[in-house]
Amino acid sequence: MDLEIRARLEALPGHVGFFFRDLTTGETHAYHSADCFQAASIIKLPIFAAILLRAQEEAGLLEQRLLVRDAEKVPGCGALQHITGDREYDILSLCRLMITISDNTATNALIRRFGMEALNRDFQRLGLEKTRICRLLFDAEAAAAGLENLFQPEELARLLEKIYRKECISPEASRQLADVLSLQQINHKIPGRLPAGLRVAHKTGEDRGISNDLGIVYGRRPCILVFASNNTDVPVFEQTIRDLSYYYAVKRDERS
Repeated sequence: MDLEIRARLEALPGHVGFFFRDLTTGETHAYHSADCFQAASIIKLPIFAAILLRAQEEAGLLEQRLLVRDAEKVPGCGALQHITGDREYDILSLCRLMITISDNTATNALIRRFGMEALNRDFQRLGLEKTRICRLLFDAEAAAAGLENLFQPEELARLLEKIYRKECISPEASRQLADVLSLQQINHKIPGRLPAGLRVAHKTGEDRGISNDLGIVYGRRPCILVFASNNTDVPVFEQTIRDLSYYYAVKRDERS
């Protein structure tokens, strides 16, 4: 890792992690990437992968319908909180809402359907040992008790690499994961300085003092980028995400 980049990461407040891998050469740069971080909405990526893993084993799972009640709707990102009445949605649609607009109500409906313990077992089957789901989103009581959803940058980088190489669950599941991640609507971080039209399959996470983003950048030399932060200055860290994403996905490519 360039000393200037390391110095910039070291100067950031709070707990910060970073991971880069060139998917052509295998070159890897890491900074606190084996640490665990509060996930915020990053946890939605492994949830989606776990559901697709189940769908490989249970025909018709993604078409099953779940009832989302008014009383279960939560604030923050998403559209379901604004739709009145108790309504049913198929599991695949809830997954797409969970990823593309980071819908918190859709996420909680899926967590309730599959169960936290079972999802964590599925995470392990996907090779995720440190990434864990411990509570519903916007569960203030659980958060006050110290329960947080966690992720390890290195683990999710490996999951992204499997998705890229079509080795995550199956070629079809890998394609589906990449396609939905590519429809992400929250694009002010990793894609923020990248050229228009450059495909980025990614998932963000935000909360107070937290800003995360991870994904695959499909440039001439594709790469994986993972950014994690807890207790940081969010605007400063998000500018760092944009700058380092531009450096690793565009400037390094131009120099090669």
